[in-house]
Amino acid sequence: MGSIYLIRHGQASFGADDYDMLSSLGVRQAEIVGQHLVDLDLRFDRCISGDLLRQQDTARHALAQFTAAGLPVPTHDIDSAFNEFDAFAVLGALLPGLLPDEPDAITAMNNAAHNPAEFQRIFELIIARWLSGTYDTPGLETWLGFVERVQAGLNRILDLARNDQSIAVFTSGGTITALLHILTQIPASDAFKLTWQIANTSLSQLKFHGREVILASFNSQVHLQLLKTPSLITYR
Repeated sequence: MGSIYLIRHGQASFGADDYDMLSSLGVRQAEIVGQHLVDLDLRFDRCISGDLLRQQDTARHALAQFTAAGLPVPTHDIDSAFNEFDAFAVLGALLPGLLPDEPDAITAMNNAAHNPAEFQRIFELIIARWLSGTYDTPGLETWLGFVERVQAGLNRILDLARNDQSIAVFTSGGTITALLHILTQIPASDAFKLTWQIANTSLSQLKFHGREVILASFNSQVHLQLLKTPSLITYR
C-alpha cells in the first residue's frame, strides 16, 4: 500500500498582524520534522502543500533537510484544496450573532494573548455554529463545502498515485480534521474536539490502495518529544 503523510504546518504568528507566516519556533519545528523524516529513511515520490505561506514554508524548511543530507527531493506542488478554512472569515461572519448570548465575545477575541482560554471558548462556540450549517452565510465557505474541497484534493492525489508511493502533504489542522471526518465518519463536532490537539508539525499517516484509504496513525509528535523540550510542542 502507498502512504500519505499529513504534516501540519509549524507554529504560525498568532497575535501578529500577519498570522500566515512561520514564527522562529515554527521554522525550527519544520527543520526538526524534516530531519525526523530523513532519519526514518523516508523517500517521498511527491510533495504537496496548500498555497498558504505557513504551509509552503514548512515544506521548504523540512525538505531542506533532505537536500542537506544529499537525498533526492521531489518537486513541491501546490494544491489549494489543502488550505485551511478561513477562520478569520468564519469569526467575522458569525461573531455578531453570538453577541446576544456572549456580550463580551468581542473583548475575548481582542484579548486572545492575555486570556487564551476565554478566546478558545468563544472560538469553539463559533466553530460549533459553523459546523451546524444553521448559520451558513452567503460568500462564506461552509463546513460541507470545506469537506468537499478537501475530498477533491485527496481524490486528485489518489488518481495520480501508484500504490507503492509515499507522498507528503503539508497542510493545516482543520484540513487534517476534515480528512479524519471523511475517513472515519466521526461526527464533525467530535472531529473538531481532536483538532485542538493537533500539534504543529505533527505527523498523521494514511495508507491507500487505489481509492481505498485508511487512517494508520494520527498526530504523532515523537520528533518533538524526543528532544525533551516542552516549549517545542505548540498548537497555533
